[in-house]
Amino acid sequence: MSGGAPIVVHRPSPSGGRRVTVERRGRAEVLGLAHSDRDLVVFLERAGLSDPDGILDDPRWVEWRGGRAHEWHAA
Repeated sequence: MSGGAPIVVHRPSPSGGRRVTVERRGRAEVLGLAHSDRDLVVFLERAGLSDPDGILDDPRWVEWRGGRAHEWHAA
C-alpha cells in the first residue's frame, strides 16, 4: 500500500458505474465496473476480502474518488 486506501472507487463514468481498482504489489489492478454497492461487494469478495460489506465506509480500506460514496449514476 502506498499510504492511501488499497481499494479505490473512481468517479462515475459518463455511461454510469464506477471503475474499481485495488492496489497489489505496488500496482493498481482493475476489478471491474461497479453499478451498485452489491457489484462492489462481489468484486471485493472475488479479490479475497472476507467481509467487504464491513469496509465500504472505512477510509483506511476504500477511497471514493470524484463523487459521493454509494452514488452510481452517470457523471
